[in-house]
Amino acid sequence: DRKSTRLNSSHDQISYAVFCWKKKKKKKKWEDSVDRKERHSERIMVLKMVLGDRLLNVFSVYAPHSGRPDEEKECFWNEVFHLVSCIPQNEMVVFAGDMNGHVGSSNAGYEGTHGGFGYGSRNADGSRILEFADGLNLVICNTLFTKQEAKLVTYAAGPVKSTVDYIMV
Repeated sequence: DRKSTRLNSSHDQISYAVFCWKKKKKKKKWEDSVDRKERHSERIMVLKMVLGDRLLNVFSVYAPHSGRPDEEKECFWNEVFHLVSCIPQNEMVVFAGDMNGHVGSSNAGYEGTHGGFGYGSRNADGSRILEFADGLNLVICNTLFTKQEAKLVTYAAGPVKSTVDYIMV
C-alpha cells in the first residue's frame, strides 16, 4: 500500500512504523517458504523455496571478472553447470547475478536462449554464459524484450557501458 510509505512532517514516525510493519509481515511470508539456504562458495549461493507444490531453486552468482585466469572462469562455470544439472526436472530454476560477460545484442547461434534484445557486442565471457544457458535449456530474460539503453546497462565506468547482470529461467 503506497499510502503507508508516504511521509509528511506530522506523521513521519507513524508512517514509517506502518511501512516497517507491513514490510516485516511480507518478509515473514517469504521466510516461511524457504526450505534451505546453501552456500557453495564465495561466488555461488542457492536458496530453495517451496511455492505451492513445487520447489524453486534460486541461484545467486558472482562470476569471475574478465581479468581473472581462464582456468578460474572454467572452474566456476563447470561448478554451476553441475549444480544446476543435478536439479530434478520437476523443480524450477532461477539463475541470477553478476556474470561478468557480455552476451551482446545478437542472438546468432543461440536463438532459443538469447531473445535478440541484448546490449553491445558479445565477448568470450558472454559466449560462456550463452553456452551455459543453452546447455541447460535456460533463457536469458534480459534479452527477451526491448528496453531503453539506460535500463539495459548494468555496469558503467566512464565511457564504458555494458550489461553484466543477467536473470535466467
